[in-house]
Amino acid sequence: MNEPGESLRYRKKRRTRAALERATLRLAAEKGYDHVTVEEIAAEADVSVRTFFNYFAGKDDALIGTDPEAGPRMAARVHDAPAGISPFDAFRTSVLAEIDDELNNARDLWLLRKEVLMQRPDLLVRAFTSSAASEQLLAEAVAHRAGLPESHVYPRLLVAAGTAAFRCAVTRWAQDDTTALGDLVAEAFDLFGTGLAHAPHHDKPHNSMGGS
Repeated sequence: MNEPGESLRYRKKRRTRAALERATLRLAAEKGYDHVTVEEIAAEADVSVRTFFNYFAGKDDALIGTDPEAGPRMAARVHDAPAGISPFDAFRTSVLAEIDDELNNARDLWLLRKEVLMQRPDLLVRAFTSSAASEQLLAEAVAHRAGLPESHVYPRLLVAAGTAAFRCAVTRWAQDDTTALGDLVAEAFDLFGTGLAHAPHHDKPHNSMGGS
């Protein structure tokens, strides 16, 4: 989905970046990540090697696929949310809008990335820590909206909890193709937003002790 007012040049950049990520993942899944070269990735995406390096420092970055514009984009949504909604709801809305724009139509890409990252646990760790800059921007936006100093625990905890909720939802999404990622993330946000001190009710609770 394109953002309103998004320029043709920006849309082309997004498409090229996505094509390079897809080529990296497809080739890595087929040949094994360590056997794929940047030259092969560029050829698969029908761009030059120079173009590849305009987007990524190397194939590790193309595999992880962190979008450098995601943090600023989401922080701007938090800042621009209507004045009457809470910092929590502004943050939640920002995350769900990002999913709607960027991720709901890319489940196959996420599954490929997961498969390839399992070949390289070191890159899996990098993938989980690659969002640190975006999280900082979001925490600053939440702090500003809440009228709190950036060092306050609330904005940092809210963003950290939201990031964890997102990861849990992605794990579920990878196993269940009948539910949209946005719905799973919304459910996770609702759970931690209302508090996790008590487990939600379920028709058939699991009893690990085997009795009542």
